[in-house]
Amino acid sequence: MAKFEYGEYIGKTAKLIPSVTALIRDSEGRVLLTRRTDNGRWCLPGGAMDAGESAEEACRREVMEETGLDVCVRRLVGVYSTPHRVTVYADGNRVQYVSLMFEVEPVGGTLGLSDETTEAGYFSLDEIRGMDVIDPHLERIADTLAAGLRAIIK
Repeated sequence: MAKFEYGEYIGKTAKLIPSVTALIRDSEGRVLLTRRTDNGRWCLPGGAMDAGESAEEACRREVMEETGLDVCVRRLVGVYSTPHRVTVYADGNRVQYVSLMFEVEPVGGTLGLSDETTEAGYFSLDEIRGMDVIDPHLERIADTLAAGLRAIIK
């Protein structure tokens, strides 16, 4: 199970990994979240980029793997790279993610589960406030819903 460590420039103690996160809304404006198999917490679909793929390809692949949905990337919401937070995994790996947050739209597929997810569904902001959502993802949801045309850099 992963946990977060916070501290001034704690990222110096970790490996830097590029990643992607996607926000998908339904026709009612609700946000798609998945529940992780490793820690039981809710999150946006996403994950690490693979060598040889673009950020857009990584986003589409991660969403498909975790949700069964084929998506079209609509816009870059922001770049999240705080050096003050590290994800620490049970095996001892320490990662500072550089995450590209995208707003995407489903264009095919069927919402389902994977070996990485135990539940998936669309939730209103009021519902999300009462859920155990991974902290950085709460920030990204708020940023996506409030963002203007310019990408956010944090």
